[in-house]
Amino acid sequence: MKGYFRKRGCKCEGKRCTCDATWSFTLDIGRDPLTGKRIQRQMGGFKTKKEAQAACAAMHTELAEGTYIAEKEMLFPTLVEEWLKLYETTVKISTVRVRKHEASRLLDYFQNHQVKSITRKAYQNALLDLYKRGFALNTIAGIHSTGRMLFSKAIELEVIKIDPTQYAKLPRHQKTVEEIEAEENKVKYLEKHELSKLLQTAREHGLTNDYVIFLTLAYSGLRVGELCALTWNSLSFIENTLSVTKTYYNPTNRATEYHLLTPKTSTSKRTIEIDPNVFKELEKLKARQNELKMLHRDVYYDQDFVFAKTEKDMGYPEFIKTIQNRLRRLLRIAGLNETLTPHSLRHTHTSLLAEAGVGIHEIMERLGHQDDEITKRVYLHVTKTMKKEASQKFSELMQNL
Repeated sequence: MKGYFRKRGCKCEGKRCTCDATWSFTLDIGRDPLTGKRIQRQMGGFKTKKEAQAACAAMHTELAEGTYIAEKEMLFPTLVEEWLKLYETTVKISTVRVRKHEASRLLDYFQNHQVKSITRKAYQNALLDLYKRGFALNTIAGIHSTGRMLFSKAIELEVIKIDPTQYAKLPRHQKTVEEIEAEENKVKYLEKHELSKLLQTAREHGLTNDYVIFLTLAYSGLRVGELCALTWNSLSFIENTLSVTKTYYNPTNRATEYHLLTPKTSTSKRTIEIDPNVFKELEKLKARQNELKMLHRDVYYDQDFVFAKTEKDMGYPEFIKTIQNRLRRLLRIAGLNETLTPHSLRHTHTSLLAEAGVGIHEIMERLGHQDDEITKRVYLHVTKTMKKEASQKFSELMQNL
């Protein structure tokens, strides 16, 4: 096998090159037994002749040992399509939607690129540019995770030999003191008296089923998708328990196009006890729902959903967006923080459990968490306040000595 080396496009006079032209090599590996034509392998883009010679020697060794892989022509968008074909058969539809979105961010950079032409530097620069454009670090981490899966698929398909994501580093932001302090107060939830005010407002000014919806969220700590997926057979009116086995997903917000998916994590499947007062309200809801079914039996979509629509598309699960909008309306009427979301009631549930003296592990088990920083932050904030109050009470007591 012979190797030939040349500097592509160099027009500099003399031996010294100043035009940044790169070196390439061509390696003769024999002749095709059928056609008799020479078989050659080429590679370029090397800064020095020495680098080209080293790469040529490595290819020579791989060919001799039978480990050489000839990188194939494949555009990056084609790789994305090939990867998705299999990936979307192995995960939930909600996960596929997220990964498609993350892949689209990489397509912004590599839409017209051959996969084999994407270098480690080019990939790293893409991640850095996402950071400069203001993308959140968690978002960039998700995009990088998708990128790693894509290029792993490219290696599996023998499109490339070297994974350009292998040594990529995620950008890091050095937080200021102000940002750290602001982060401690970032988690939003209602204090006990604020929750009482919200529920009273829902009772007096709420739309159909508002009170029982927000009462259930506040007293259970359910995710709103878990609430929307609840069916009557998930409830035990004898034991006052509620079982979470599925979650609601509807990216189109068309009532008939919903999906019931497995919960977020394995620990999300759980059975929890609920205050008897919540079950009294659920009994009233069930009675109202049965009346509605009888009145509209010809059109009612009867799949046993607890929090079902009562007007258009009767019987279908209520939209998450509708619950969000209704909460915002009630917060405005009550004069409370309108930026709170249904998920804030989950944090509220955490804070009230902590205030009641429930341990962090029991709280996380009730919420269906394996590990969650926000839950821990809420818990530590509440318990820190309780410890401070205990210290103040002790000081007041000792002043009377």
